[in-house]
Formats: sequence, structure tokens, C-alpha cells
Amino acid sequence: MFLNCHTYYSYKFGTLSLTGLFEEAKAKNASSLVLTDVNSTSACLDFIRHCPEYNLKPIVGVDFRNGALQKYIGIARNNEGFKELNEHLSSHLHAEEDFQRKAPSFQNVYVIYPYGSVGYHELKENEFVGLRPSQLSKLLFSEWRNQQDKLLILQPVTFRHKRDFNVHRLLRTIDNNTLLSRLPKSEEAQPDEIMPMEGELEKLFYNYPRIIENTKRIVADCSIGFQFKTPKNKRSFTGSIATDFELMKQECQVGLTYRFGKHPSQSVIERMEKELKVIRELNYCSYFLINWDLVKYARSQDFYYVGRGSGANSMVAYLLRITDVDPIELDLYFERFINHSRSSPPDFDIDFSSRDRNKMTKYIFDRHGYQHTALVGSYNTFQYRSMLRELGKVFGLPAQEIDKLQSTKDYRNVDEIGQLVLKYSQLIRDFPSHLSVHSSGIVISEEPISTYTATILPPKGFPTTHFSMLEAEDIGLAKFDILGQRGLSKIKDSLDIIRKNKGESIDIYDISRFKKDEKVKALLKQGKTIGCFYVESPAMRMLLTKLEAEDYLRLVAASSIIRPGVAKSGMMREYILRYRDPERRKAAQKALPELYKYLEETYGVMVYQEDVIKVAHYFAGLTLAEADVLRRGMSWKFKQRNEFGKIRGKFFMNCVEKEYPINMVKEVWKQIESFANYAFSKGHSASYAVESFQALYLKAYYPLEYMVATINNGGGFYRPELYVHEAYMHGGIIEVPCINRSQVYTIIEGKSIFLGFGLMKNLESAVIDRAMFERENNGKFRNLQDFLNRVPISLDQLSILIKIGAFRFTGKSKKELLWDAHFLMGSSKKVRPERTLFSQEVKEFVLPQLYSHKLEGAYDEIEILGFPVSVPPFDMVDGLPPFDLTANMLRHLIGEMVQIIGYLVHVKRTRTSTSKIMSFGTFIDLEGNWIDTVQFPNISTRYPFSGPGCYLIKGLVVVEFGFISIETSELYRLPNVNLDEPSTRLKKGAIKEFKY
Repeated sequence: MFLNCHTYYSYKFGTLSLTGLFEEAKAKNASSLVLTDVNSTSACLDFIRHCPEYNLKPIVGVDFRNGALQKYIGIARNNEGFKELNEHLSSHLHAEEDFQRKAPSFQNVYVIYPYGSVGYHELKENEFVGLRPSQLSKLLFSEWRNQQDKLLILQPVTFRHKRDFNVHRLLRTIDNNTLLSRLPKSEEAQPDEIMPMEGELEKLFYNYPRIIENTKRIVADCSIGFQFKTPKNKRSFTGSIATDFELMKQECQVGLTYRFGKHPSQSVIERMEKELKVIRELNYCSYFLINWDLVKYARSQDFYYVGRGSGANSMVAYLLRITDVDPIELDLYFERFINHSRSSPPDFDIDFSSRDRNKMTKYIFDRHGYQHTALVGSYNTFQYRSMLRELGKVFGLPAQEIDKLQSTKDYRNVDEIGQLVLKYSQLIRDFPSHLSVHSSGIVISEEPISTYTATILPPKGFPTTHFSMLEAEDIGLAKFDILGQRGLSKIKDSLDIIRKNKGESIDIYDISRFKKDEKVKALLKQGKTIGCFYVESPAMRMLLTKLEAEDYLRLVAASSIIRPGVAKSGMMREYILRYRDPERRKAAQKALPELYKYLEETYGVMVYQEDVIKVAHYFAGLTLAEADVLRRGMSWKFKQRNEFGKIRGKFFMNCVEKEYPINMVKEVWKQIESFANYAFSKGHSASYAVESFQALYLKAYYPLEYMVATINNGGGFYRPELYVHEAYMHGGIIEVPCINRSQVYTIIEGKSIFLGFGLMKNLESAVIDRAMFERENNGKFRNLQDFLNRVPISLDQLSILIKIGAFRFTGKSKKELLWDAHFLMGSSKKVRPERTLFSQEVKEFVLPQLYSHKLEGAYDEIEILGFPVSVPPFDMVDGLPPFDLTANMLRHLIGEMVQIIGYLVHVKRTRTSTSKIMSFGTFIDLEGNWIDTVQFPNISTRYPFSGPGCYLIKGLVVVEFGFISIETSELYRLPNVNLDEPSTRLKKGAIKEFKY
């Protein structure tokens, strides 16, 4: 008879997890609960699903409140009532409106008002007043003593004990952004909102049997249920399931010709027909067609996309052009995506250009209706370190005390307040803080979304469910993942830039040609992949070199073995060794023949998620459903993270029955465990490889245009400076922004690359927009005075433009221009041009020759752009050591100690197996080529990196499988020239003499 129960999905109010609420009910012998979270239905589906496990009847509702002030409780009599509650809650959350004193006229909802908020004659048939046990004494002297037909027992449940009440008060304090000592009582729940033992409420209300009867009657009358794990998505794309199937078959025939020409092989046709049969049997025709319609629309709008994930295992998806991976070429089996044993629905991940993603999302909502479509929610949770800071502020601790708490390792020396902060930070850890939006998921339901959930309306304007992808999957809503990716924006922009600068059009979907292209292969094999999606990182360049990866299959494998789990377990190194040494392969095959035959393509090493499923099913004899449990357990997103543990016993037991040596079984299981949280499906890796080939082709034949597109899309793994450098290395002429030629973004004219105003620090966007508008509408600027006559600008903003060289077309030096700027603007801080019929020329002054250091421009560029353009960074070193060793010479110095100068590009810090810090440093040499170094823990400690700049590196040249690097023994950052002080050239002895 608990009509008002809260979980911690009553955000920053409730203290109980759903499991905690169930366990409390079990401990108190409760026979019924009504889940009524505050303005939230996040926990409802899970509550309904798990109630039978605790012999509880599921009843749900909503506690409607303005802040902490309860207005009324709505309890769903049935599924229709739940829908009504969801729609009512959603309308207020979308409009950000307070709830009124009275509830609307619900048809299938019981409404309970707090005692004292309404009068008897205001109540409708379905409306009641809730009386708390603590309010019983008031009943004797109230008009309600004669109106008991409208009274119910209302015992809210918000916490279990005093400690939970403390947690509740802390959450309320955080929500109110105040100090605990200043939290108003009106913002707290009552301390007695604890679940008593079953029967105690009836004892308290013993003298009021009518109230007990009313309460029991409502509980008996309410019932709600859903069929879980059954498809709830839009049932038909065309309006008819039969027509859906015919349309899909028809489009697959079109796809056969597009993908395989007029004469596709028999194996392709058989694979297509097999998949069509399964898709029809499992009622996924509509799901495939919605994705087909989506990508068809994208192509019609010239929106570039990539379909990835396990959907790439499907031939039908390939024929419908949802993906660009041929599953037969890569031996991808369809059952990894869809099979009769798999309980979870499929999902396609489709990446779009970041700028096109919202347009595609809007298309989905417009196409399928806002009532049936929603973004999937997610739960932002409190993290331990952030809670230390939040609770420190709640208790009024100064910032330095909070910092000390966050860094302390010896809790014995922490004072009483600090101990409370530490204790409650641990208790609140992982509580949901607020509802957010899933990174990409969209659901399209046959029934209105309000059948299952209320929705919020985030700033982008698309309704978002109160539940996460996990509950969506449980109820049977397969999500559509629409993601934004900068890599695709780069490719799309490259095609436009190439068209404008070269007059050439490229079929970017001609993947088969790109895979065979010799220039593309050469870039891959040599690791010259800067700017090309995920294959540009130092670790990936190293791996590609070691694997001599010039072909598609090798790149697909590299995409997966680079993942942390595979690399950390030692399997990445083992794969490389077996790839390069046939004898090692033979030895592995001999040692584990039962395993090797299932993993022959990857030399007996598990590389993909599919490999784990193969081993679990064929090697260990697990069912496909059990093997799929392992597959799901690999994902950090999956809520039951102990899935490996659940299946481990069955795995070992089966292997013992097969009489495998126990040491071998342990080694196989070790490989499987290494995949936890870090695993790619083979189809996903293949999709990434396809995108990489597209990027590599563009870089191989149009490097300048591709680098411009890369710069305009925020770069990639490295900072923008390195992509400017890469363009320079390919023959680009780099120009700093020019007020008459540049745009907000970087542009290319022939081989001249004009950096965009958007790269400039501290330059206001309004200034750029006004200048571009004026230039477009009234022509180029003749000189500085003409610019000031036409564009409103402040002196400090004008100074930034002058210092970067934006007025160099005038022929005047920066210092002359700055003098003119101060003269023309006078004492005013900002010019506001007025249109005049005739422009009055200001008298020109002849200035004496002003001194200028050759590096002044470079320092201006560093200040404004973040990097020098006019000179190489080595020219800025004060006293550059006379060493001319370059990266290209290192191959002739293997095993020798060398000293080389490099400009720091990137530092990757990591920890050894003993938790010591080491690092990998990437540099550019004097010729602009890349130097790779490793700093082991002792060197990393003695010679730490000290910021950007040029370094003198001493170390041993080593090579492993063709990849050359330097094991650093000494590392020194070289000082730059200081323009304000006398020369700071290296003093003798400041750095040891370097000799070859």
C-alpha cells in the first residue's frame, strides 16, 4: 500500500536504486508498490519488468512537483493511464511550465493530492487526498473526518534510514546550489519517508477502515504490463508488411547490378536470398527499409555518409547501400548481425558529416512523425572526484581544502568534515545526476512514444526519451544510430574544394579502385597517413609500418588489433610476429590446432568480436546465445558487466569435457578477457578501413585540397599547425590571413593556401562577419583608411589584423600600419563608419625607417595563430646546435647512439605494467619529416617534456619490423630567441657537447 515510492531517478531527490527499492520491499514484506518518481518515468520500464521477480504487482505513476513542492501524484490504472501521464508530463517539461494546483481531467489515472491542498468539493471521481500517518491527529478536527470516502493512506518512500536521509539532504543542497546549513526545510522530504513493515500502516489507520479500504481498492484496480524483448519499432515502412518485403527484394536487385554488375556470382545471390528469408521471418523488413530510405535521401542531398558496425556483416545492407563493405570479400557472417538465437535487436551505425547530422535527424522526425519518433536518453551520473568537489562546496570548504581532499591518499589525517565529504562522495557515486541525450540513438515506434515513456526537449528541439538505450532494447525498440563525424566532413569538403580548385569530380564510392591504387598502397605501407582518419596516430603509423599494411585486409585487421585490450594482452605483438614469421605461425598451429583452425585468417590470434564468438561456439561448445552473451559483455555500455563471470564456468566446464589441456584453456580465456570493453566487430573495422581508403586516395592525389579540408574541420589527431605543415611538405604556399583574399575558413587558390580568420585567437567573429560582408557587397579594401571607413572595429581588434599581416597588400610594414591606425582612430576606442558621398583622404606621413627584427612576424604568428608561418620553428632557436642529422639518415645508423634536433609534434604518455610513467614523443626534423621516440620510465622522469618547441634528442636508433625509432637517453628543450633581451645563446656546458 505504498502509493508514493521514489528511486534515485527522482533526480537529486531520491536515494534508492531500483534494486534497493525492491530489496527494501522484500525486507519489509511489502505486497505492492507504486513507483512514482518525481517528474520522471526513467525507471518505469525496468520496474515493470522486474516486479515479478520479487512477487510484486507493477503499478507506476508520476509525482508531479514544482521543484520540491508536491502538487499531485498520478497513478496509472492501466497502460492507457501511463500514456496519459507521459503526455501530461512531457507537455510541461517541453514548455518548461510549472504544474498547476489541479490535475487535468485524466480518463485512466488516479490522482492523489497532498492533504490540505484541495477541498472535498473540488475532487473528481478519480481524485483523492493522501493522508500521511503523521497527519492523522489533524483528521480529528478537520472537515475530512466526515469525508473519508476521498481519503487514502499516503506513506512516501524516499529512503531507508538516517544515512539515506543525509544523502537526500546533500542531493537537495547540490540541486539548490547552496550550503547545507542554508537548505530550506521546504526543499527537503520529511525524515519519516521510510518504508515500514507490511501491516504497520493498517495498525496506524485501524480506526479508519474506510481509508484502508479506499487504498486497497486503488491498488487492486491498477494493472500495467508490456511484452518485453518483442519488436516495437515501426511495423511497416510502406503500410503493408508484404509490400515491404517486395520493395526490399526489388531494391536488392537494383543493388546487385550496382555492386556486382550484370552477372553477380551464385554465392552472392544465395547469400542475399538467405538473408532476405531471415529478415522476413524476424520482421525486420521495415527496419532495413527505414535505413535504406535514410541513406537514399542523404545521397539525394549530396550528404556523404558511412554505414558501419556489425551491420556491415549483411549483404542486404550492402546491396541497399546502407554500408559499403562486401561481406563475402571479408568472410563476414550474417549471424553476427541477426540470428534467431540473438535476443537483442540489430542496429545500424550511420556516420554523417557533422554539419549534415542535424539535417538527417530532422528528416527522420519529419518523415516518421514527432509522436512516434524520439532521441534516446542517457543518464549522467555523479563521479567520485566531481562529488568530492560538489560536497566540499556543500559543506563550505575553501577551494584549497577541496583540492587537498581530491589529491590525498592518507585519509587518516583528514578532519571530521573531510571524512564526511569522502564518505558521502563514495555513497553518492554513480547516482544518476540528470537526464541527457544518447550520442546518436533514435527510436521510431509503431505506437506513440508516450506509450512507453515521457520525453524531455533538449535545445536541439527533438523529443528525448526518459529511458536509455538499455531500456529501449529491453522493451524491443531497435535504435537507429545517426552519428556526426569530422572525418566525413573532411571528405565531403575535400570533394567540393577539388571541384573548385581543380575542376575535377570524384566518385568517392568507387572503393574497389581505391583498394588497388598503387599510390594509396604506398602511403599505407610507409605510414604516411597524416590527416587520414584514425590511421594517422603515431601508434597506428607504427603498426601499419610493422605490418607492411598495403592492402585492405591488413588494414581491417590493424583497425581492430590497435584497440587497447588486444594490445595490452600482448596479442597485437603476437599477431605481428606471426604475420612476419611463417615458422611462428606453424608453431602456433601445432600448439593449438583446435583453436587455430577457427582463426586461420588471423594466425590463431583473436582480433575481432566474431573471433570470440567462433571460439566460444565451436571451440568451447557454448550455444550461439551464450556466445552472444560474451559478445555483449565486451561492451562497456552493457549494464551487466559481470557477463564474463557468468559464462566463465560454462566455458571451462565444456573445455574440460572436450579434454583440452587446462593451461591451453586458460590462455584462450585470457585472450577472450582482453577484449572486455575494447572490441571491434570485423564489419566495424572494415567500415573504418573503407573510410580510410577514401581519405588516403584524396591525400594521394589531392594532398593540398585534402589538407585544407582537414584544417577547416578542426584537424584530427594533431593540432592544426601540423596539417598546415603537411600541406607545406606537399608544395603548398602558406599565406597568413589577408583581409582582401581570405575567408573565415582556410581556402586554396592553385597552390596558395590562405589561412582562415577562424584560426586567429581573440579575433571576434562579429568583426570577421562585418569585414566579409562589406568586401562581398562593396568590393575589396583599397587601404587601411578605406577599411576603417567601411568596417566598425575597435583598435585592439584592428591591431590583431595588422599584426598577423592582414593588410600586407598595402605595401606598408606592420609598424607603419599600427602608427596609421592610432593616428586615424585618434582617441576613440572604436570607429563607427558613416556613409558619405565623397570619401576624404587623410594626409599620408613619411615615417623614418623603423627597426624590425626578422623574427617579430613569427612571434606575432605564434601569439595569434599558435604557430609560426613565416619561418621554420628551428629558425627561432637561440643558438641552434650545428647538427644536420635528419630522419631519413636514421635507417643507416641502426644500433648507434645519435643526436638529432626535432620540433615536438605530440607526446603520448602511458603506464608500464608496474604503473611507472613512460612516453612516446613524435617530432619533425629539419627537413620536415617525422621522428619517433620512446622515453622509458627512468628517462621520462629525468628528462620530462617541457612544453612545445624544439628539442635536442640523444638516444639509440632501433628498428622493429621496419619501424625506426629512437630510445631516448637525454632530452633538452632548446630556448627560443628573446626579442626583448640580449642573446641567450647556449652557454658552453649548458648542454653536453653533442658528437656523432
